Amino acid sequence: MKPTLTPRVKICCIGSIDEAALAIQCGASALGLVSNMPSGPGVISDALIAEIAATVPPAIGTFLLTSRQRVADIIRQQRFCRTNTIQICDHLTSGTHRDLKDALPGISVVQVVHVAGPESVEEAARVAPHVDAILLDSGNQKLTVKELGGTGRTHDWDVSRAIRERIDIPLFLAGGLTPENVGEAMEGVGPYGLDLCSGVRIDGKLDATKLKRFFAAVRSASAL
Repeated sequence: MKPTLTPRVKICCIGSIDEAALAIQCGASALGLVSNMPSGPGVISDALIAEIAATVPPAIGTFLLTSRQRVADIIRQQRFCRTNTIQICDHLTSGTHRDLKDALPGISVVQVVHVAGPESVEEAARVAPHVDAILLDSGNQKLTVKELGGTGRTHDWDVSRAIRERIDIPLFLAGGLTPENVGEAMEGVGPYGLDLCSGVRIDGKLDATKLKRFFAAVRSASAL
């Protein structure tokens, strides 16, 4: 698919109703709500995810980030949290993406692909026909304690671009994005959406000044 001129921006690791409101006020199209993970920042309880999601306008994406690998468990979690999108951060081990979509009509399903090398292109191509979007991140599922996101690291954007050119669904780019490098990421990858966490925070808290700088950098790069 052709790259979007002005990518949508998803602010991840939202920790409160106030952070959700701030992100939306600054221009976020989607919010990431992180449930239990083996590692990484921003984890909040399912109860708080449900509370935050209930306050968000319907036009804004509310992404439930889940490390669960059984479709039945993910279905139960989403029905409790009531987000409009599920972000699967690991591989499914029981059930299929189709099972998930059949059980939750109207809920978008996004599969994370952690970019490790050229093999990630084939991984994304295999899953793309079965989901609504792919999100590329810089985790590592092979570690003893898995990294499923929130690393603050960039990955090889040449591989990301190859994936974007291979698939026919929206692609979100995550991993170490900042106001300083987002223009390069947009030019090099051409993503539908951008996803960031640590790049707009100070001591783990969402920072209005950093948010505004990031959105200004996105607008500036879009105008080129």
